[in-house]
Amino acid sequence: MKTFDYVITDEVGIHARPATLLAKKAKEMSATITLVNKDGKSAEAKKLMAVMGLGIKKGETVTVNVEGENEDAVAAEMETFFKENL
Repeated sequence: MKTFDYVITDEVGIHARPATLLAKKAKEMSATITLVNKDGKSAEAKKLMAVMGLGIKKGETVTVNVEGENEDAVAAEMETFFKENL
């Protein structure tokens, strides 16, 4: 499993638009991608409503876990995605 932490910089956190982008990107990946918020709650990135349900706000740190096929490449690609979109 590969893991990285990311501090959310989007002004309103992970709301509908960025959550939709994240779910769409995660569905392109073969590995399982899980987000964990500051309270320890987790959600699979492919599940839009679950991601939005985490209530992640600007300035909060989210832990991203990548497990499965090509996890090194997927983790690197997701980290780039987070920097560009969240």
